[in-house]
Amino acid sequence: MSCPFFLSLQPSTAHMATEIERKFLVKGDQWRSLATGIGYCQGYLSTKKGCTVRVRLVGNQGYLTIKGLTQGCSRAEYEYSIPADDAQEMLDNLCEAPVIDKTRYKIEYAGLIWEVDEFAGENQGLIIAEVELIDENQSIELPEWIGKEVSDDPRYFNANLVQYPYRQWSENS
Repeated sequence: MSCPFFLSLQPSTAHMATEIERKFLVKGDQWRSLATGIGYCQGYLSTKKGCTVRVRLVGNQGYLTIKGLTQGCSRAEYEYSIPADDAQEMLDNLCEAPVIDKTRYKIEYAGLIWEVDEFAGENQGLIIAEVELIDENQSIELPEWIGKEVSDDPRYFNANLVQYPYRQWSENS
């Protein structure tokens, strides 16, 4: 698959890795006292299966991220720092609506960093915890505030929350 508009990005500015991530619903409020959150705004230039392209603004730093097809809990990921003004312009003019607004809390537990995302806007009410691993079979200790695993449920992928926001889900879905 060729994405010619990315050829002008310098490889030395990229971070490429295989992302291995597990996702869980969060239960209760115990986690809230463990970290201070920071606001994230992100949108998608493409949500085509096998190649999603995300723009993210975190404080005064922008990021462009390209992710490959998820296989199990793994996928290729390329991330580039971009100017905040460029990220904001893309979010305002090029990304699919609605953009994802969330507050991210980073919590260290049993030697791993858990990222708890509390969504706002069209996805208000959804709280997901993610943990990145070194290996898909890595053993992890779950904090008390971790609920049901949703790693294999595509509804919880951020790219899908743009097309099917959480607030539109029925009670039985």
